[in-house]
Amino acid sequence: MKKDNIKNQYRVNEQIRAREVRIVGDDVESAVVATREALRLAEQKGVDLVEISPNAQPPVCRLIDYSKFIYQQKKRQKEMKAKQVKVEVKEIRFGPQTDEHDYAFKLKHAQGFLSDGDRVKAYVFFRGRSILFKEQGEVLLLRFAQDLEDYGKVEGMPVLEGKRMTMFIAPKKSAPKKVVADEPDDAPEADELPADDSAAAGAASPSKRQPQQKARKEYTGPKVEGENWDD
Repeated sequence: MKKDNIKNQYRVNEQIRAREVRIVGDDVESAVVATREALRLAEQKGVDLVEISPNAQPPVCRLIDYSKFIYQQKKRQKEMKAKQVKVEVKEIRFGPQTDEHDYAFKLKHAQGFLSDGDRVKAYVFFRGRSILFKEQGEVLLLRFAQDLEDYGKVEGMPVLEGKRMTMFIAPKKSAPKKVVADEPDDAPEADELPADDSAAAGAASPSKRQPQQKARKEYTGPKVEGENWDD
């Protein structure tokens, strides 16, 4: 059975060990009184004495129905969890000699990750003797960070650990949204079309179109005497 950590967190009524406490609550004037007096007052009001600040001097106790108090604490905890944003870490892997096409592809993915609020872990993996190109890997990561400066902020310089050189980039709060493919510039917008386009389109497309006559080709070969080539 799952333990209720919230219930175990607070002392209530006779569990309170201090000799005197500061009482607070609805329709209660804050005051320091003996614990016995506080318990008697809680009983008169039909509520419980709940210790909410045990480390204070003296401890602070609230006069409230214990079930209601636990409900309020659980609700507050749930709201706090809902406000917390879960940040994922997305990995982008490079080689020390990544070509431009692959670089542009991974840069686009990193822009999308940062726009979604995720952190990016970019690293260069050195296989075998490629570790000789570690300076080239560092230049690649720094270029990557510069190209993402509108989307994220570098959390530290590239660090070489074993065969990996790693760099973390955190999202900016005002990072641009994901880039959506634009329509061709020459495509007219709906509100840019002339008002009579629909009528013109209807006139230009009758139910039966007239067959088009092919252009007459001029004969450029040798002429035979007696034939008329102008007809």
